[in-house]
Amino acid sequence: MASGGSDHHPAQEQDRQPGLRSKMQPKPRSDMRNYRAAGKLEGRTALITGGDSGIGRAVAIGFAKEGADVAIVYLNEHEDAESTKALVEEQGRRCIAIAGDIGDEAFCRDAVARAVEALGKLDLLVNNAAEQHPQDRLEDIGAEQLERTFRTNILAMFHITKAALAHLPTGAAIINSTSVTAYRGSPHLIDYAATKGAIVAFTRSLAGNLKERRIRVNAVAPGPVWTPLIPASFPAEHVAHFGENTFLGRPAEPDDIAPSYIFLASDDAICMTGQVLHPNGGEIVGG
Repeated sequence: MASGGSDHHPAQEQDRQPGLRSKMQPKPRSDMRNYRAAGKLEGRTALITGGDSGIGRAVAIGFAKEGADVAIVYLNEHEDAESTKALVEEQGRRCIAIAGDIGDEAFCRDAVARAVEALGKLDLLVNNAAEQHPQDRLEDIGAEQLERTFRTNILAMFHITKAALAHLPTGAAIINSTSVTAYRGSPHLIDYAATKGAIVAFTRSLAGNLKERRIRVNAVAPGPVWTPLIPASFPAEHVAHFGENTFLGRPAEPDDIAPSYIFLASDDAICMTGQVLHPNGGEIVGG
């Protein structure tokens, strides 16, 4: 995987949400080129939201390297999605790319149905897609932004998981993307951090709810990660110093985070449910 160092990124920003990998300099390391697979997901199928870029892209490629067929769900970043799809297929695995807004419950049901139709079954669900909109004051968070952030980040997890449960068998795994902000908060991302806290509670509650069905539910709480969401969210000068306070001296790359998802998806994590992994660059959370 990626090594340490203090390779800061140049100041940059994008004028659209979600951001585009193709517009970033340097592009995130999300191709899992140095990852050594061991067949841990052989014969399984996965649906990954936000799978076009960032952590979702690295997870999709990592799952494919481990033997899984993959469906990626994304909003409208078609070029990024096609690039991810091609890299999954380079591993000899099938991939379907499904565009749409996961904040729409009907789309969530349709996305699951299309994934199952294309891949034949569903064993793994990764709820990863999210958006964030920094504001300096609580009063600046309008109702439209608040509702949109919650709709994308947490309500969509309810919708897509409900649809997926009709297909997930005994031994399946669900992995949710939360954040270090769920534990320490974020003064400029109050609504985003609130959704990430909700995801922790959702993960723990659903794990208990699905215990009798032997479906494991866990989460990953990354710290700063170099993804398209960063230049799409923050001013250029903030981006230039993003992640420099971690022990690596830089933000993590998606390739650094994806192995946590692979572990939780595999039988290596057979005794783990209701848990959160913290690849956050050395920040101590939860005591």
